[in-house]
Amino acid sequence: MEKKKKAKLSNGKMDKSEMPNSMDQNKLMKLFEDELKDIYWAEKALTKAIPKLIKNATSEDLIDALENHLEETEEHVKRLENVFDVIGKKAVAKKCEAMEGLIKESESIMEDCEEGPMCDAGIISAAQKVEHYEIASYGTLRAFAEILGHDEAVQLLEETLNEEKSADEKLTEIAISVINIEAVEE
Repeated sequence: MEKKKKAKLSNGKMDKSEMPNSMDQNKLMKLFEDELKDIYWAEKALTKAIPKLIKNATSEDLIDALENHLEETEEHVKRLENVFDVIGKKAVAKKCEAMEGLIKESESIMEDCEEGPMCDAGIISAAQKVEHYEIASYGTLRAFAEILGHDEAVQLLEETLNEEKSADEKLTEIAISVINIEAVEE
């Protein structure tokens, strides 16, 4: 099968004349739906996992960041339900093996460390791995939605993508300014 280069306009959007044909769109739509189900499961799982991180954290800055992100994560679940709505599909979760592994790893980190700055550093490490997975997922989903012409889904996914990037930046800021320094001194 011949692969065509897709032309991008100067604004970064796809040229409509270079969009995939309907058979390619159907395949991409199936992948889009599968990936939506995957991240939907992941976000729902995180609403249960983040409180455990909060319970084990000791830094007030870290606790505040995690509590804020828990609220955002609950909103991400609702926003994903809206995405399913706008594409005319029922919101269904499909187990996300990657997120399950990241959550298990965070639990292991918390079990293996003593309470305090070292555990906080481990929590940040685990949380940032989650954020990076989510950033990759939402970036991909956003690109799929754009190619498929789901403009409302693009906006919803981009909003979540930006929140995930902000959460990652906040965790980096907390790690660099306080936690990692305290962990070294411990």
